[in-house]
Amino acid sequence: MYQSILQMFPTSERAFFEYTASREQWVTEIRLRCEKPILVMESEKEWFLDKEGKYTDCIHKATLIKQDILKRMVQHICSYSMYAFEEEIRQGFITVSGGHRVGLVGQVVTENGGEIRTIKHINGVNIRVSHQKKGVGQKLLPYLYKNGCFRSTLIVSPPGCGKTTLLRDLIRYISNGNEYAPGQTVGVVDERSEIAGAYLGQPQNDMGIRTDVLDACPKVSGMMLLLRAMSPKVIAIDELGSPEEQAAVSTVSNCGVKMLATMHAGSLEDLYRRTGVDTLLSQKRFEVILILSKVEGLYSLKAMYEWDEKGEWKCCDC
Repeated sequence: MYQSILQMFPTSERAFFEYTASREQWVTEIRLRCEKPILVMESEKEWFLDKEGKYTDCIHKATLIKQDILKRMVQHICSYSMYAFEEEIRQGFITVSGGHRVGLVGQVVTENGGEIRTIKHINGVNIRVSHQKKGVGQKLLPYLYKNGCFRSTLIVSPPGCGKTTLLRDLIRYISNGNEYAPGQTVGVVDERSEIAGAYLGQPQNDMGIRTDVLDACPKVSGMMLLLRAMSPKVIAIDELGSPEEQAAVSTVSNCGVKMLATMHAGSLEDLYRRTGVDTLLSQKRFEVILILSKVEGLYSLKAMYEWDEKGEWKCCDC
């Protein structure tokens, strides 16, 4: 991980970022804005980098990122071929070796009445450092299985609770097998390259031995492709949202395939306020809902719901 962070920077800048890279276990984001102080996020704490690349909380000691350095860094990340990364740049991020994700902002070039074609004159970069936290999902496994069978599960949380990290770990447990059931074939539609962290099509994160990953693929078409081509027992997606995606989940369910998905919300009540979700839930497309919250920088299981004998969601002890 240490080397994969350093390799994102041109050789001439690596000594400056060496201290930040050495703290890879805690670093979540490195933010670089043209002619602004460099910011490093560690959990809930924000740091500036001084002239030697060490942490400081004094803005007067902060180092500004120069435009030419930022430009060279972006070129380096793109292997000095911006054209080859045109599709990724159009989406606003590039996934690099190690599974890290580099977000980009600048002057947007549009076409066809507003569709983004590319981003040029990049003035800001956000490096989101990938972390594999194996074992974080183990305590949830008893809720996900019943009589040796995986139950379609919806993980619900506000942003920043670590739901994608949790999702990745649960996929690994389902794929490899665990104390509650043997391993199963899992199909993952990784629309934003966040779950598997694929680089040149190869997952950089451990997704388990029975997992097939569709990288940078829209969730709707990806779920249908997996059904046709890979015979998954479970399909996993991150940030279920649109009515089209919800309809695809219904199709998956009708085919006898289980779902593992996440959604943004703070409670069951918040979840029902989202368009179309009431229909999705009333059709019993999910058997378990896990509500997460954040405690001291880590996710915590706030509530668990499952269907009762009356066909209603009931809150269970957790």
